[in-house]
Amino acid sequence: MPSAIIQNRLDRAAINRVLISSVVGTAIEWYDFFLYATASALVFGKLFFPSFDPLAGTIAAFGTFAVGYLARPVGAVFFGHFGDRIGRKAALVATLTIMGIGTAVIGALPGYDAIGVWAPALLIAMRLCQGLAVGGEWGGAVLLVVESVPAKQRGFYGAFPQLGVPLGLILSTGIFTLTTSLPETAFLAWGWRIPFLLSLVLVVIGLFIRLRVAESPVFEVVKSSRDVVKAPLIELLKRHPKDVLLTVGTRFATDITFNVINVFVLAYGTQQLGLSRGLLLNAIIIGSVFALATLPLFGALSDRIGRRVTYLLGCVFVVIYGFVFFPLLATKSAILIVLAYIMGIAVSQASVYGVQSTWFAEIFGTRVRYTGASLPYQIAGIVTSGPTPLISAWLFAQYHQTWPISGYIALTALLSLGCAWFLAETFCRDLAGDSPAVGNGSVVTKPGKSTSPVSS
Repeated sequence: MPSAIIQNRLDRAAINRVLISSVVGTAIEWYDFFLYATASALVFGKLFFPSFDPLAGTIAAFGTFAVGYLARPVGAVFFGHFGDRIGRKAALVATLTIMGIGTAVIGALPGYDAIGVWAPALLIAMRLCQGLAVGGEWGGAVLLVVESVPAKQRGFYGAFPQLGVPLGLILSTGIFTLTTSLPETAFLAWGWRIPFLLSLVLVVIGLFIRLRVAESPVFEVVKSSRDVVKAPLIELLKRHPKDVLLTVGTRFATDITFNVINVFVLAYGTQQLGLSRGLLLNAIIIGSVFALATLPLFGALSDRIGRRVTYLLGCVFVVIYGFVFFPLLATKSAILIVLAYIMGIAVSQASVYGVQSTWFAEIFGTRVRYTGASLPYQIAGIVTSGPTPLISAWLFAQYHQTWPISGYIALTALLSLGCAWFLAETFCRDLAGDSPAVGNGSVVTKPGKSTSPVSS
């Protein structure tokens, strides 16, 4: 069915509902997920691993942070399976519910002093629930938008689900900043729990919005024609093995930069540079506010010059900026530290992240698109996001310098650049026609036209 016919089914109000649902839903999901990251740097080492020395306790807490990333590919496969067979909307309702419950339970957990080893064990179990939920959330939220908006603006609108990351970061960091103003004893006793328990309220709001959204019109066509795939994962690996591997590789530049800046540096800045928690948390918030503007701008840029070119330029900036960020922190100047975070979150990370949502969705066919967009994104987290705070802490413990961490960022960004070079350009692809992406760097000249036969 032509894209124009499908697009006519969605009026402006319906598109706005899809955008709001995707942004709010992903913001809540990432709020929950990032709470854990902040708490792992500031709280969990003291409450759940008290027998360790401060540095070892921080590393142990970062280890439980990494566990969530192990569950994310499982969530991608599980929810991707049902998202490709039953629908995007049903999967997204389930992910939001699971995330909210898991996060609230973390807020109610007693510490190591109360229940011993059960405390870190339950903490890890709830982190696994968070990982499962996030693993299925991102792909579905992206597809609802990308499959519902005008083709010529997919990059711009497709960046809106990415706003969930800075919004979730702003919300989680902002609330944590308020609780850290409490006396230390009160903060460790109960203050840190407030942001986690608040998740229940946010999830109710998110579900109310999400349940009012229509299913993706592109998927509805596939479902009504009974053209759904019985085993989306097998179909994906059979038809798109190269694309899966290359899209995994593009995640390095995004994930590693983000987790160095927003997770590792919270511990490094307070313990090694003597910076206040409030300054670093405020810098994260300010950088994230700027990212709310830059993410759609990078998405819109990809509508003009292509997803691939935009991403490649972003990778070059990531390589360079890794060596600029830490010297700015070392000045201990509040203004320069805030500037470091604005450039790190709103430019370095946003330049590569803003285009990935639409690009991933366009690479894979409709019948396997949920699994195809989700799985590479979440597999990458195991070797990028999850271990990054641990690797960064180990590199600093070994060398007592930050340049090895900057080198780590640069090398992995170069790896992403190489993977992106071999991925196809997709910004003129007709999603309704389910045509495949075309060769390295080539471009489909008109929406709806393709140089290759239809593929799933």
